[in-house]
Amino acid sequence: MLNFIRQCIAAFCIGAMLMLLTSGAEAQTANVGDDGLVKVRSAYPVEETVARIKQDIAAKGILFFQDVDQGQLANKAGIALPPSRLLTFGNPPLGAQFLTANPFSGLDWPVRVLVLQQPDGSVWVAWTDFAWIARRHHITDREPQFAMATSVVESITSTVRGK
Repeated sequence: MLNFIRQCIAAFCIGAMLMLLTSGAEAQTANVGDDGLVKVRSAYPVEETVARIKQDIAAKGILFFQDVDQGQLANKAGIALPPSRLLTFGNPPLGAQFLTANPFSGLDWPVRVLVLQQPDGSVWVAWTDFAWIARRHHITDREPQFAMATSVVESITSTVRGK
């Protein structure tokens, strides 16, 4: 129990620090579509974008779960698909806050970030807006936690953003 409390405190401190570090940055939530997607153009090819995101996740001490190469899986099935990678990661003490508010929110946790290449060659990073997830699951009592999740993903994706 004491270890869990320490993890929660550490998660809160990391989130608070990231919010301070990114408070001067333009909020990505302004780019949220009606579908709840936040999209950021990457300045790098897919492989380098994925590598930079993974490196930043590791540097922040966030648990990385998996990298699903959707393009490769489609190609093996005989379906042409441009490069597409789904990365899942998270902080269990933070994610558990959403699951305890509404267990069905587990459909949206851990965090999922999609890195894909468009037909024109541009590379994009997308994720579901956390405020949109809160509305979807009718979670109204976890605003600081959703803000923390937003700050963390914005910080992670800042390492690949193009101008």
